[in-house]
Amino acid sequence: MFEMLSERFTDIFKNLRGYGRLTEKNIDDGLRDIRIALLEADVALPVVKSFIEDIRARSLNKEVLTSLTPGQALIKIVNEELIALLGKDNEPLQLNIQPPAVILLAGLQGAGKTTTCAKLGVFLKEKEKKNVALISSDVYRPGAIKQLQILAKENNLSWLESKESDKPTDIVKSGLETAKRKFFDVLIVDSAGRSHIDNEMMTEIKSLHDILNPIETLFVIDSMMGQDAVNAAAEFNKILPLTGSILTKADGDSRGGAALTVKYVTGKPIKFIGIGERSQDLSQFTPDRIASQILGMGDVLTLIEEVEKTTDKEKTIKFNRKIKKGKGFSIVDFQDQLKQMSSMGGIGNILDKLPGANKLSSNLTTQINDREFIKLIAIIDSMTCKERFNPKIINGSRKKRIAFGSGTNIQDINKLLKQFNHMQKMMKKFSKKGGLSKALKGISGGKPQGFPF
Repeated sequence: MFEMLSERFTDIFKNLRGYGRLTEKNIDDGLRDIRIALLEADVALPVVKSFIEDIRARSLNKEVLTSLTPGQALIKIVNEELIALLGKDNEPLQLNIQPPAVILLAGLQGAGKTTTCAKLGVFLKEKEKKNVALISSDVYRPGAIKQLQILAKENNLSWLESKESDKPTDIVKSGLETAKRKFFDVLIVDSAGRSHIDNEMMTEIKSLHDILNPIETLFVIDSMMGQDAVNAAAEFNKILPLTGSILTKADGDSRGGAALTVKYVTGKPIKFIGIGERSQDLSQFTPDRIASQILGMGDVLTLIEEVEKTTDKEKTIKFNRKIKKGKGFSIVDFQDQLKQMSSMGGIGNILDKLPGANKLSSNLTTQINDREFIKLIAIIDSMTCKERFNPKIINGSRKKRIAFGSGTNIQDINKLLKQFNHMQKMMKKFSKKGGLSKALKGISGGKPQGFPF
């Protein structure tokens, strides 16, 4: 996420840090490079102009020109203006009303509204402890209603029935009455994808809004569509009283133009961001953490939260006790760690949040991709119980059998055993620090290394 922009900012700031003092020309050159980087990232021109002018106005005063570390001072200004552009603070959903609190999702076709509907339901159920019901008014896309029903069932969410033969207005009327009768805390309504130039469909969603009177009307925006999606959000905002937006498919967007533009264009906050395909892969949008990622500083705080959320605490306590007692780190423990990383969205998601990850060579990131994790788990599954707890007995013939059973080769087995030995040493360090979460918090006191302010 934001890889291209992060790499450009890293190079720009590296040059700025090299100056003992900054002149107006140095600053103008840096701002020109930032401007080009933002335009290449598909950020709207009016947004870029406003952003650059705000930075220039602050940079040409004594705050930067007389600083002992002028490059760092300018970076600090860029960070603060980036946070302001993204929305300053996370704005939570307004759910403190008489139930049910209705949330209407709107957006273009293919933006991911249906999956987001389920993800939002999971978030409210797990984080806010809400009794959530889902309903689909999308009678146009074949299988849309069935898709939401399946997602609701998979995530133990209540699904209110609707049919493709029903009128969307009748569906939402019935759903609202049912939600009231059954005392649901929240009703999330999935609407059909539509184009802002389709007058009939836009009139229909306005009717749905009038019936539901939702406390939250959220525009679901596909991050990878860039300016097209942002322009659509602006048009929707003219017809519907949007209260915010949700960015989807952010893990597939290396540019970041939509994230940096939608708040400016609509005037409404980004409330959530979707990174990944799992139902748990929806997070509150935190401008300061996103700005940190864009500037190549990582997002250690979010990574800590994900570790604590996905880790079995009781199992972790037992594991730490075992290591501290000197009982050693087995291949079974190694397999558990691999599965834990997979449950956090894979190595790509973890690397994305580590400081300096954008500086890693492409060869290194390729070597530690998620397919390698799957291969390692398959190899361990092909071992006998005795081999897992005493890998020293794994000789040539055993390696051949394990390789055959896992669909790998002997070189892969040797690689795993080497990685396991390295992991044994690493786990001793982690156990002394109190586990992976505390080890991460130890990175510059909870901030990424190299964070200049």
